[in-house]
Amino acid sequence: MSGTDPGVDLALALATARYAAQAGGSVVRAAGLGVHKTESKGPGDYVTAVDRQSEEVIIRILQAAFPDMPVLAEESGGQRRATGWVVDPIDGTTNFSRGFPMVGVSVAMLVDGIPEVGCVHAPFLGWTYTARRGMGAHDQDGRRLQMTDPEPEQALITTGFPFKDPARIPRLLATLDRVLHDFEDARRPGAASIDLAYTASGVFSGYFELGLKVWDIAAGALLVTEAGGVVSDWEGQQHHLTSGDIVAGPPRVHAALLRATRSRSGSD
Repeated sequence: MSGTDPGVDLALALATARYAAQAGGSVVRAAGLGVHKTESKGPGDYVTAVDRQSEEVIIRILQAAFPDMPVLAEESGGQRRATGWVVDPIDGTTNFSRGFPMVGVSVAMLVDGIPEVGCVHAPFLGWTYTARRGMGAHDQDGRRLQMTDPEPEQALITTGFPFKDPARIPRLLATLDRVLHDFEDARRPGAASIDLAYTASGVFSGYFELGLKVWDIAAGALLVTEAGGVVSDWEGQQHHLTSGDIVAGPPRVHAALLRATRSRSGSD
């Protein structure tokens, strides 16, 4: 039971999040990587029929287990509540539609505005990571994720580009310039849930991005904190789930990333 909401069975919630994410992932995997017809929701922002099919399966599972719990999902919407599910049925739709396997399915439950359980499933990469607040983050085989904390100059950082809001590009580029000078290297897979999951598991040492949605980052942020990392907004505050501006990594790398994101020379 949660200390903030004793009516929520968090063990059941975690199992449900995992089952729902994997069920949605089965829909995505069955559709296959490759050319899928897309509809534009905005510049560089696409949806496919498979996004909607995955989301329908996920929501049906969540509502069967928690009929009174609201769901906020990327494609069908819903009202954001302090306590409720947040769902991204395909994180990385552009990747999916073009045959690039960096695709995630993300399911998280917020309780009083804080992620309590989360799952990121990678249907084409063959892994599923789960986390429950205060209980650790684990891979699909039950192994606990534990981040290392390298020196910044040995750290591989991941990011994403704010293609939905070109006004943010100068700040991102200024920060990226500092990151490329201070850290070993950087990557851009194109799916925030994958970025965060790979940061939690140690593939990457840190992550930063601007202008995301809560369904992009809620589950992955919990993976990072439960693997021993720190997650904040670009000013070091705990507003990343509302602002969508996020910095994540183990303590030393997170602090070094904040020095880059906080610099006024990179501000809007």
